[in-house]
Amino acid sequence: MSVTQRYRESWEGFWREAPEDEGAVFWDAEAGATVAGHLPLFEPHLLDAGLPVVDLGCGNGTQTRFLAGRFARVIGVDLAEAAVGRARRADPEGVAEYRVLDAVEKGAAERLHGEVGDANVYVRGVLHQCGPEDRRPLVEALAVLVGDRGRVFLVEPSEAAGAILGGLAGRPEGPPAKLAPVFRHGIAPGAVPDTAVPEYLTSAGLAVLELGRAPLRTTEHTADGEPVVLPSQWVVAGRPA
Repeated sequence: MSVTQRYRESWEGFWREAPEDEGAVFWDAEAGATVAGHLPLFEPHLLDAGLPVVDLGCGNGTQTRFLAGRFARVIGVDLAEAAVGRARRADPEGVAEYRVLDAVEKGAAERLHGEVGDANVYVRGVLHQCGPEDRRPLVEALAVLVGDRGRVFLVEPSEAAGAILGGLAGRPEGPPAKLAPVFRHGIAPGAVPDTAVPEYLTSAGLAVLELGRAPLRTTEHTADGEPVVLPSQWVVAGRPA
């Protein structure tokens, strides 16, 4: 089942409205504070670092461009045309490729895999943004994309992050400026139990190779100027040996 048209329109509206300034989006922390810290966890598990890398849920392409400096071919994919357009504008030299892709649309992952073959896949904070009915199809799409030789690195805010986000959303003065549009467009993050994340992967036929916890930086700050950092869980998975 594909995501609903309403959900797609919510993301389109969000990205059309969001400022294009660097760091203007709540989760758009600079790559040195995000994907750069994830690669040492991911790379030791790669069977073939020469495979294409798919950045699923690429948004405006901040992490995609960083990955393109490390791997030969990187493809950023996102549900929203407005996000993909923004990623292309931010990458005038074309160091990476960008495509519109609804990963849970039936056949979409199969078509991309048929074109590029097995891929290593980077996914940051996408699962908890899906509706509950789309989470299993999303992970099944990841299993299609990695094929036999690829690996997936998936990082998601942990259950404990919910209390932090709830506290920010429930402030008497309202949520912070960068978080408010997320709620206004109806794409507020949903809770995904920590134990459910590896279970989704194994149910799609992938083996969990390693998992752990790490801070997930955002671009928002507390009233005293400290960055808002969410606890997160990361998982590396691939086909069983």
